[in-house]
Amino acid sequence: MSMGSIKSKGIKRRLIIENKKAQRVPTWVMLRTKMKVRTNPKRRNWRRNKLKL
Repeated sequence: MSMGSIKSKGIKRRLIIENKKAQRVPTWVMLRTKMKVRTNPKRRNWRRNKLKL
């Protein structure tokens, strides 16, 4: 993951964690739950929802 260098280590770490959280639900999870779990309720778009860091 590329990111600007003028950030503290803590901020970078938090941004990486939030980026991992914003991913979609894996396909194997959808198949295992017979499509009951389709969406990630914590999904966030970088342009619409801003983080409070």
